Amino acid sequence: MRIVFLGPPGAGKGTQAQRLKDYLGIAHLSTGEMLRDAEDTPLGRKAARYMLTGQLVPDDIVLGIVVQRLSEKDCSQGCLFDGFPRTVPQAEALDRMLAVRGMPLDLVLALNVPEADLNARLTARGRPDDDPKTIAERFRQYCALTQPLIDYYRLRGILRQIDASASPDKVFERIRDTIDATVSSNSP
Repeated sequence: MRIVFLGPPGAGKGTQAQRLKDYLGIAHLSTGEMLRDAEDTPLGRKAARYMLTGQLVPDDIVLGIVVQRLSEKDCSQGCLFDGFPRTVPQAEALDRMLAVRGMPLDLVLALNVPEADLNARLTARGRPDDDPKTIAERFRQYCALTQPLIDYYRLRGILRQIDASASPDKVFERIRDTIDATVSSNSP
């Protein structure tokens, strides 16, 4: 199963993706972690300049990292995309990459949390790039870019909205129920 997690910074994509990865036994592809792990490489240094100012990393850098990661063995049974795609062009590129491999997306989960709750979550985690100015820029970009992406996946019929404002356990229960219903409806 191949799943995309959508949601603004602080919505719990990473936390829930780790739980779902264990539940389904598939790989977790966190673009943010892959970019941070690559910080000592030329590609990673380019990405860092964008991330430190709250801007999105250009598609060519992100796509290069994702293509490389998809070729690893642990992705053969499925994966969770966390933090990618963030734009319709990235979603279209991902669809093309997966089609070449015969591995289309099965589901897109959009995690929804009120902005005030997100601000509190982000400032509490204490990362260097979680200052108020950078957080505000991330929200601005997320809002501008995400609605077309949500519409793109809604038209494909694979988008499911999840209320992620509850406790992590309750959110995971909602996600698990959505996954189980999707698997049941796709079974012969």
